Amino acid sequence: MNATTLANPAAARPVIKRKTRKFSLGRTLGWTVLYTTLIVFALFFLAPLFVMITTSLKSMGEIRTGELISLPQAITFQPWIDAWSKACVGVNCTGLSPFFANTFYLVIPATLISAVIGAINGYALTQVKFRGQNLVYAMILFGCFVPSQAVMIPLATLLGKMGLAGTIPGLIFAHTIYGLPFTTMFFRNYFVSVPKDLTNAARIDGSGFFQTFWYVMVPMSLPIMVVVVIWQFTGIWNDFLFGVAFTSGDKVPIMVALNNIVSSSTGERPYNVDMASAILAALPTLAVYLFAGKYFIRGLMAGSVKG
Repeated sequence: MNATTLANPAAARPVIKRKTRKFSLGRTLGWTVLYTTLIVFALFFLAPLFVMITTSLKSMGEIRTGELISLPQAITFQPWIDAWSKACVGVNCTGLSPFFANTFYLVIPATLISAVIGAINGYALTQVKFRGQNLVYAMILFGCFVPSQAVMIPLATLLGKMGLAGTIPGLIFAHTIYGLPFTTMFFRNYFVSVPKDLTNAARIDGSGFFQTFWYVMVPMSLPIMVVVVIWQFTGIWNDFLFGVAFTSGDKVPIMVALNNIVSSSTGERPYNVDMASAILAALPTLAVYLFAGKYFIRGLMAGSVKG
């Protein structure tokens, strides 16, 4: 090292020549086509939502004289108020507000119960060895492919014998049973990737079956737990078939009430109230995907990478 290098250490550093990216017409054209296609598809899928929102903010007089995709000339929130408290469901003009409560009473217990039982099932299928284990899992997995229409009559008969027909607890039972194959599959596929050393170490320390599950497996399963909760919550909230088949009257969930509002309109159809009702019914699931959608994707990716 000479005196010049000692005096100026920067002179000893190798000179790195940065390559300048040359303009490529083909690359630029490809990205332009890609983004244009994505924007067109985004506008295509967002157009119905735009029409719903603008229509829900118009009066019926403006809807009759205006265009479908035009912005409201005078914004009014009266259709939203009517949808919440005055829209007629059958013979009762109570709006959607009481049926929101019905749906929350249904969704929260059904989601939590099916998630907890599915987690225990998945843990047992991966940590406990028994004869016919693969056959049991195959039968559970088969339940994921059974259409809901195929279990309507057996479930209706069972609920009738249990005295739960036409009630919210009966609908909770139906959604819990129907969701168990999915929750078991999610948790089993996630737990199968957990190293055996962790559970073996817990057993050596004296932990039993449920202690190992609670203190070792549950803290590690937060990503897949988020996936299961979002999956069950949105599926149960958007369900119509079970709701219309197993409940009636003032016990129906939100999607059945929404259908009754739209189908019970007499005379001139209040399109603004119908649109406001549809948006109100979809808000919880929309909020879940907006605020927790990234965690849903992370949970799915975590399970796929570990598996």
